[in-house]
This record gives sequence, C-alpha cells and structure tokens, in this order.
Amino acid sequence: MKKIFFLTLLIFATSLQAQVARKYSNEFLNIGVDAAAFGMSNAVVASSADVNSGYWNPAGLLKLKGKQVSLMHANYYANIASYDYGGFAMPIDDSSAFALSLIRFGVDDILDTTKLIDASGNINYDNINLFSTADYAVTFSYARNLGIENLRFGANAKIIRRIIGDFANSWGFGFDAGLQYDYKKWTFGVMARDITTTFNTWDIDQEKLEDIKNAMPDGNQEAPEDTEITIPKVQLGVARTFEFKNKLTLLTELDFDIRFVETNDVISSSFASITPALGMQLDYNNLIFLRSGVGKFQNIEQLGGGEKLNVQPNIGLGFHYKGIYVDYSLTNIGKTDEVFYSNIFSLKLDWSIFQKK
Repeated sequence: MKKIFFLTLLIFATSLQAQVARKYSNEFLNIGVDAAAFGMSNAVVASSADVNSGYWNPAGLLKLKGKQVSLMHANYYANIASYDYGGFAMPIDDSSAFALSLIRFGVDDILDTTKLIDASGNINYDNINLFSTADYAVTFSYARNLGIENLRFGANAKIIRRIIGDFANSWGFGFDAGLQYDYKKWTFGVMARDITTTFNTWDIDQEKLEDIKNAMPDGNQEAPEDTEITIPKVQLGVARTFEFKNKLTLLTELDFDIRFVETNDVISSSFASITPALGMQLDYNNLIFLRSGVGKFQNIEQLGGGEKLNVQPNIGLGFHYKGIYVDYSLTNIGKTDEVFYSNIFSLKLDWSIFQKK
C-alpha cells in the first residue's frame, strides 16, 4: 500500500514541478508519431512526406498527392501508459497543404490514497478513489511553397491541454516551423519546435494540495509555479535515396536533435546538447518495407560511479497495398537502458480508397 501511496504522489509531484523555464517540459510531444518513423529511430525530419509530416516537419505536407489519414496506438512502461495519435492531411492547391493532428498520452485508473488515513489515524480503504492523468495536443499545420525551387516551408500552431485528475489542469499554446530543400539526390530538413517558447498555465486545486500536505506532513509540498515554459529545440536532417535493381530502394537519413539546455546527451554543454539518430528504410516496389535505426546516444551515470554510453536501436516492418499502409516497430530492442521496449502499430490510409471509381 505504501508503494501505491507514494506512486500517486510521485506522479502528481513530477507533473507539477513547473518552473519558469524547465529543462524537460511537455515531453509527451517529443515521443514521436508513426510506427514507420519509430522504426528509423525518428530520423525522418528531411524525408517525411505524408500526413505524419504535420508532426515531423510540416514542410513535407507539400509532397502529398491527396488526402491521407493516420492512426497510431502504443503502450509504455509495461502497459501503464497509453499513447494515441490521429492525423488528417490534404493538399489545398498546387502550392499549399493543411493538416490536423491529435495526440493523447495518459495514465488511467491511478489510486488516489491521499485520504487513506483519516483524521483519527485509521486506515480507511473506502476513501481510495481513482483518477487519470492525461496530456492532449491539437496541432494545426500549414505548408506552402516559397517561390524558390525545391524549397518548402511549413508551420504548426498547437494547443496543449494537460489534466491531472481533480488536482490540476493547464492550457498551453506554441508554434513550430520547418523547412525542406531538395538538392539533386539529397534532401535537407530543419524542424524548430516551440520557436516562441510554449507556455502552459496551470490551475491548481488548493484543497487537493492541502490533502497532499496532510498526507505527507514531512514532505516539501509547496505550490509549484503556475506558469511552465517549454524552451525551443531544433532537429536537423539530411536524407538520400538509393535505387537498386530488382525494384529495391534504400532511404537513409541522419538527424541531429538539439536542445538549448545541458542534458545527458552524448554532446552536451551549458549552451546546447546534441544527440544523433540514423535511420534506414529498404523497400521492395513500394510494397514491403524493412526499417532499422539507432538513436538516443546518451551518457548514463552508473551506480558505481562513472558514465556509460547508451544507445537505443529500433527495427520496423511495413506493408502497402492499394493505399493502405500498415506499419509496426519494436523500439529499444537491446533494452540498453531502464526504458522497456515498446511495440508500436500504425495505420495510414489514402483517402482515395473510400471514393467510388
């Protein structure tokens, strides 16, 4: 019971320790979408060219040939948390495109044990309630040709809603911008997230906060900051496609994720931290896809002292038939760190399959 009690409070405390500018903020928006991208370790900022570009790089929406729908579901932390995504995109005309996407990351049916012990010091299990914590994001994407040959631009406006049972909730707003440029057989991509910083404003239930203080009188349960700021980050990518005989095509991409804060990434300083990601996709006649990737190069502190370089390898498989794309990826297959491996499935549909011919 103590474990359940402290787990409840830990989830609440870590979700609310908002400061003016946090090193990690709105992290559910950094997980990624689309099993195909996960199979390539998220190294897709330059090559993304479908409905999922609304997340990875809205400039890629300009490569759409028609309307598309995308759906994804994944479980994290031994099925404790669920992660869902849905997206829709369509060309507006020959030089612009639009997309709408929705993300939910949530943990449901958490035990609220803040009133487990009553005023007389007795344990009363009837006082245990259930609550959920969930993070939502709605993103509106717009892409347009800039009048420069082979250069594409896209931008996102996102609304963020975060709910922690009856304890607290917040609204947030932010913007992203991306570019893609084709040069011969190469494609270059830049995705800048939270370019104006993203603000989350929290509304905290003071009565619930008092319940936590009463449940943990020896703890530090001061009210957190009511404004949370997400600092900008940048993803750079370069991709190239190689065509072989027998209808085989190989897509390769190298990306660099840059955060303007010191973290445990393999390249880290007080100004910025950088981690690379490499992804590959081999496809046969645009029907069968095999994917692999490696990313998240991080220095992890060891219990016995010192640091160890950890990486996360991923693999994936995909099928395409008459406008239906089914993709699967297995992430962190080497279990190189404390994160459990995850099975991720996604479905992408060309809208044309619903239209009568």
